[in-house]
Amino acid sequence: MLRVGLTGGIGSGKSTVARRLGELGAAVVDADVVAREIMEPGQPVLEQVRRRFGDEVIRADGTLDRAGLAGIVFTDPAAMAALDALTGPAIGERIAQLRDAVPDGVITVHDMPLLVERGLWVGEHVSIVVETDLETRVGRLVEQRGLDEHDVRNRMTAQASDAERRAACDVVLSNDGSREDLVADVDRLWEARLHPWNDNLVAGRHSRRPERAAVVAPRDDWAPRGARLVAKIAHALRQVDGVTEVEHVGSTSVPHLLAKDVLDIQVGVRDLSMADDPRFRAAMRSAGLLVFDHLNADTPHPSGAEADGWRKRVFGSTDPGEIAHVHVREAGSPAWRFALLFRDWLTHVAEERDGYAAEKRRLLDLHDTTTAYADAKEPWFTEGFARAQAWAAQTDWTPR
Repeated sequence: MLRVGLTGGIGSGKSTVARRLGELGAAVVDADVVAREIMEPGQPVLEQVRRRFGDEVIRADGTLDRAGLAGIVFTDPAAMAALDALTGPAIGERIAQLRDAVPDGVITVHDMPLLVERGLWVGEHVSIVVETDLETRVGRLVEQRGLDEHDVRNRMTAQASDAERRAACDVVLSNDGSREDLVADVDRLWEARLHPWNDNLVAGRHSRRPERAAVVAPRDDWAPRGARLVAKIAHALRQVDGVTEVEHVGSTSVPHLLAKDVLDIQVGVRDLSMADDPRFRAAMRSAGLLVFDHLNADTPHPSGAEADGWRKRVFGSTDPGEIAHVHVREAGSPAWRFALLFRDWLTHVAEERDGYAAEKRRLLDLHDTTTAYADAKEPWFTEGFARAQAWAAQTDWTPR
């Protein structure tokens, strides 16, 4: 099932999004509700908090004085870290239990204010951030909820910035308009991406790329999108032995190079047989990536090179909003090395990058389909391979 992370600063309108996702059929797990449950009287975490912060954070009836505790931790980073250390594991364990109990095929939403601060976004298939102008948020909280403005601003300062959330999240929903506008945006996201993505996961189906060779101008979001996917794959494979690295490669990893809007990621492994292990494939599937059984090798370079060094496995995304190909290659193999060299060579040698871009434009005029276009590029790679090797020798380049 699809895992969705949902976050946003205090007063952003995150609750409206969570409520609408629930109405559309998702199972929403609210981290704030869980945090309250583990701090009820009689719960071990509440006693730990009392010992750490003192009896003054406990009311006479034995319940937690949340406002008093907030006044302590939101102005003291060390106190906040101590509170997180006490509550974080219990919250995480309970959230995992609740999500595991959701019936198969149902989208689960992790509604979590600190999704980015705690790095939990890497475990989600897709993360959504709700953004609202800071002063609008302050006004809402003061006027509608009756909160103290100084306290509100302290809480905002203690949370991640909008830029930090945007860097970690895949989808940004603006809430500077009306509530109806925000709900309409959620509905569109559900219909265009979340629901079909979940269907793909349930059916074990790759997302489809257009057969037309659509090459686009360089996009500023390729680097952050690639970085997020790298982090998610690395997280999914963290307990799989023999993974050497996960890197963004291919044309979208080269600044200023036009390319198809497809992310290419390379996973290095000590032995390619690892990619056929059920544990490896299960980890990749947990990240929303399914193997292409028919793709098992790159074209050897130079022509006539030993084919064994160019073997690989390829996994593809299930996300209808993000076409991605993950190439699993044996670390140290010629194919693994060339993927890294290609990226670094074109990044550092502008004339080669521009020459490759010109060749792409020429071929697009001759070949209308993705398959034909990809095949037509091979002669350029054959010639470019020798130039890239010469550049590596001249610069003492080695794979990172």
